[in-house]
Amino acid sequence: MHQLFRLVLGQKDLSRAGDLFSLDDSEIEGSLTEALEQIKIISSSSDYQTNNNDQAVVEICITRITTAIRETESIEKHAKALVGLWDSCLEHNLRPSGKDEDTPHGKIASDIMSCILQNYNRPPVMALAIPIAVKFLHRGNKELCRNMSNYLSLAAITKADLLADHTEVIVKSILQGNAMLLRVLPAVYDKQPQPINRHLTELLALMSQLEQPEQYHLLRLLHVAAKRKQPEVVQKCIPFLIGHLKDSTHNDIILSILIEIAGYEPVALNSFLPMLKEIAERFPYLIGQMARIYGAVGHVDEERARSCLPFLVSQLASMEHSFHHILLLEIKSITDTFSSILGPQSRDIFRMSNSFTAIAKLLTRQLETTKARSDRSKSLALHTALTNDLSSEDGEVVESGDTRASISLSEIDPLGQGHDRSPFKGDTDGSQLINSSVSHPSIIHIESENLPETVKENYQEETPDTTSRPVEYHDKLYLHLKENLSKVKAYAVEMGKKIPVPDQCTIEDSVRSCVAKLFFTCSLKGHYCLYSKSSFILISQEPQPWIQIMFLFQQSLFPEPLSIQSRSVQFLRALWEKTQAEGAHSFETAMMESTFPQQKDLDQVQLHLEEVRFFDVFGFSEAAGAWQCFMCNNPEKATVVNQDGQPLIEGKLKEKQVRWKFIKRWKTRYFTLAGNQLLFQKGKSKDDPDDSPIELSKVQSVKVVAKKRRDRSLPRAFEIFTDNKSYVFKAKDEKNAEEWLQCINVAVAQAKERESREVTTYL
Repeated sequence: MHQLFRLVLGQKDLSRAGDLFSLDDSEIEGSLTEALEQIKIISSSSDYQTNNNDQAVVEICITRITTAIRETESIEKHAKALVGLWDSCLEHNLRPSGKDEDTPHGKIASDIMSCILQNYNRPPVMALAIPIAVKFLHRGNKELCRNMSNYLSLAAITKADLLADHTEVIVKSILQGNAMLLRVLPAVYDKQPQPINRHLTELLALMSQLEQPEQYHLLRLLHVAAKRKQPEVVQKCIPFLIGHLKDSTHNDIILSILIEIAGYEPVALNSFLPMLKEIAERFPYLIGQMARIYGAVGHVDEERARSCLPFLVSQLASMEHSFHHILLLEIKSITDTFSSILGPQSRDIFRMSNSFTAIAKLLTRQLETTKARSDRSKSLALHTALTNDLSSEDGEVVESGDTRASISLSEIDPLGQGHDRSPFKGDTDGSQLINSSVSHPSIIHIESENLPETVKENYQEETPDTTSRPVEYHDKLYLHLKENLSKVKAYAVEMGKKIPVPDQCTIEDSVRSCVAKLFFTCSLKGHYCLYSKSSFILISQEPQPWIQIMFLFQQSLFPEPLSIQSRSVQFLRALWEKTQAEGAHSFETAMMESTFPQQKDLDQVQLHLEEVRFFDVFGFSEAAGAWQCFMCNNPEKATVVNQDGQPLIEGKLKEKQVRWKFIKRWKTRYFTLAGNQLLFQKGKSKDDPDDSPIELSKVQSVKVVAKKRRDRSLPRAFEIFTDNKSYVFKAKDEKNAEEWLQCINVAVAQAKERESREVTTYL
């Protein structure tokens, strides 16, 4: 042991204890374990609790030891001695004698706890610490218990199996009021479900007493439990979940749990459908998830199918267009499963119109009629009546005996607004193009992956090219795709995981050439979605690779080859022609000669997406099979971040105080990203500029400051541009810069989405 430690601890010399801080960390690091053992002897003496001198010496020495351990990163070397001293505190009184007054051993336990448990990402340290840590939960020290719970929650992220053996103790601590530990339960449930299941009713009863973050963690626990398909858990969960659906704060995650249950126990939800209907009418943005629950229950038997269909059909007529496709898929899936409900007219109803309102009217009429329908003559008469009604509603002449000229389910207008609002509209000769935009029905692609194979087949029969017409034998594009269909589909699926397909594309003229304006939205559109009302807009100087990507995606939706006559191909060809240089290949020739984009073009597309920080706010969800925004992919962060004042990220950044590039003057400040603002902690210096917080809704872009450098470990700088100013910041390293960039971009998107929703509500 170092001589000064021997003097201070051996003679309990308080006058020399402060000198320990004059020594270099590396000089005393080798003595720390021995010093900790000596402190354990002193603190275990019978008079320690009344000896102020000994307490002061121990407190100073522990502070010096923990500082040295942290600075030399030697926690694993000294963990055993630290934990030994920590464990010895349990043999003494830890209950505070007065308000905010820790006992002597409570102070030791608190100081050591932070030193040990800050290393929650080091499994060897946690393996020693956690068995001791959980013992502190029931020792009557609320502050110590609260801090311990916070650290255990962090430990659960990286080493949940170490906590699993102590699940019973953790559950009892929660039931005694330590709600912070609720965040641990989802992590340990798979390892130790039984202790939690035994107390599940008691845990659910805590809901009304919990703060919003703890409520969310309790719901996360139910989501994990629901995935294990345990009947006793389902019986306890469903009434509780339905009862809390009216709380808009959590109804998104609650519906996710109910959808999980509906996948394997749909009958359990049958009696709750009237309540779900009432909630859907109150919160229309939940209709997509409600439709999946109704669809699952509707597949149980024909009786339940008939009871579920009227709700789905009524929503088809009244909901905004973003929900039309999922509603139609659920309706078609049920009616294909129980074909007697609509009879032989089912295909005609789905094919004869691109007006969702008209389809809903026909379905409603048919459902009412089938209750009374049993002979073939009635069926034929109804078929004729439906066809005539549709002809008058859509203003088109449709022969009752021939529906091949009608459009398929996949070609229904994505906006659900009839022919008059079609993206393309002809003049009297049917040849003049007045708008060059295309929107793909992404919801169909996403949802169809989750349907049973029989349903997929029935849905995919409704394509624009299933019925071969004589012209297709002379359609070179059709024949080319027919030969390469399996390759195209496989390629599109893999490409779609790396590159997103835009919801909309317009071609605009620029000074030099045409550019593509691409719009991306989130497929899930959850409660805290970043892009449900707004869009991520990308301007590309290279439109043609994007058009080819959209073409391959369109083909991946259909089981049969697309033809040059297909509406979606016509749209894409029109876009291509606007970008086509004189003498360059036509759309058909380009798609046939190079079916797949060049790798260098795809690399350039991906690089552009990275440059505009697209992947900060969007990510491909393997579970959903679709691109979703950051908040929908990370719902656990969405709930916490959306609390008032809860920071998304905070820490030190260097801010450039002078705008001129050749002057390198930086000032370190502590920044907090919370709500709609990037705030900084103002110092006492008079030189601090009196800047206001950065309003995120006014941020136009966030970019990495490009600079040539040989040393890759140098810190990265980034610049935030608002409408009238720019700010340059530098993080401590590249990893930290990436964290700040992603969080800022997420927060900016969140602020703008909130503005879009407010405008929509106002309008």
